[in-house]
Amino acid sequence: MAPPPKDDDWSDSDDDDLSQVETSVLLGVPDGNVDVDSDILDAAVSRIGGLPALLSSCEPSITSSHCKSCNEPMELLVQMWCPFEDSPMDRALYIWGCSRTGCQGKDGSVRSWRGLRLNEKYAVKLAKKHQRQQERERAKAEADKERARLEAQRKKSGNPFAMGGSGGSSVPTFGLGAHIFGAPTSEVGSAVANEDDAREEQTEDADNSESDSGSSDEESLLTAMAKATISESPWRSAPSYPPIYLSTVAEYLPPPPKPRLPQGVKVEDLEDDDRKEKDVNWAKETYEDSLEVDQVFERFMKRVGHEGEQCVRYELKGTPLPFASDKTFDLLWPAPSQEPLPVTKPDFKVVHNQRRVYDASAVPRCPHCKGRRVFECQLMPNLINVLRPTASEDTRKLTDEERRKAVQQALKNEDKSAKAGMDWGTAMIFSCENDCCQKDGKDLKDCWREEVVYIQWDV
Repeated sequence: MAPPPKDDDWSDSDDDDLSQVETSVLLGVPDGNVDVDSDILDAAVSRIGGLPALLSSCEPSITSSHCKSCNEPMELLVQMWCPFEDSPMDRALYIWGCSRTGCQGKDGSVRSWRGLRLNEKYAVKLAKKHQRQQERERAKAEADKERARLEAQRKKSGNPFAMGGSGGSSVPTFGLGAHIFGAPTSEVGSAVANEDDAREEQTEDADNSESDSGSSDEESLLTAMAKATISESPWRSAPSYPPIYLSTVAEYLPPPPKPRLPQGVKVEDLEDDDRKEKDVNWAKETYEDSLEVDQVFERFMKRVGHEGEQCVRYELKGTPLPFASDKTFDLLWPAPSQEPLPVTKPDFKVVHNQRRVYDASAVPRCPHCKGRRVFECQLMPNLINVLRPTASEDTRKLTDEERRKAVQQALKNEDKSAKAGMDWGTAMIFSCENDCCQKDGKDLKDCWREEVVYIQWDV
């Protein structure tokens, strides 16, 4: 059979591109150097490298950025502006990493903190929104209760046209047509909801007009509470990389290839409908144990290959993408228990490969509110490439004695404090599910909390 014409090949590739599926993962990619002073000081501007723009009114100690292995200050790897939905708190996530040779492979060489600060203006708007939502829920509950009462009366009387009990009705007969022939009682709740929607829109318009009259308060809602300065602070002298803007893009993946079947044969896949939706949960894939190849690493490389520039993967309460089969993988994807193999020949059984499913129950709970910690984001290997200093930045004039000493240390691998760069595969950050901001059971206006980091090292 002759090969298909060139046009068919092009149309096939175009169809594949158009059929890509958007996942629920946001990818952080580098987007040029930060060269605007106001952006450097604005916590609402996400960045790679640079110095931290701190949210808390009480400046946290610089020891927050110290490596737990060498106790030296580390460079800021990433700062992300990531407030929780329906939360009155401005929120930023800070991640530091140690680049010293002797600290690679050790716990505490990557640390993550979250900074919270109450946004009072947004808190007022959020309270009004919650109040309107509660009023709508109460109105709907009352409408449902009234509908149930009328239905019970109808069943009790046995007469579909009777509104009262069997002993006669004291309800006037005039005006009953609205209930019997007009809109059903189920629409009463809808009418109430529609009325509330209109009232909510009017209220929001009023709120917006009030904020507009206050010289663009709405536009400065995020940044007004987020700006902070670290001038005349020990943070100013901390080691740092050049700051780079961190932009977010959606992750798109091509659909899995369909097997070629003989003509006339059709196989229905129940998962096809799910994959057509925007929020396809691709991360729920299970992993099989294998002695031949590291399937975990193979899947990691395949997934990341669709967007090679990604430095961060963000999916709050999602599933991390494991880098390799190691102790961290065993912790988050525990091996299921299997029945012991039979020892007698008649009882021979076929043992299938173990399937591992993500389980974050082993992650330590938040020490402040005792809530669960959930996966929030992870750092990707390309971040190391972006932060790696160039040859021109890494060279400086050395004396003959310094040069001789550096060569000796390099040959003997003695200089554990040398900054040779980071060599992890990925660093996963798990944050408090409640995003708590409390102390001794009392709510605070701002706080500084460390979260859990699991590192999978380059193998």
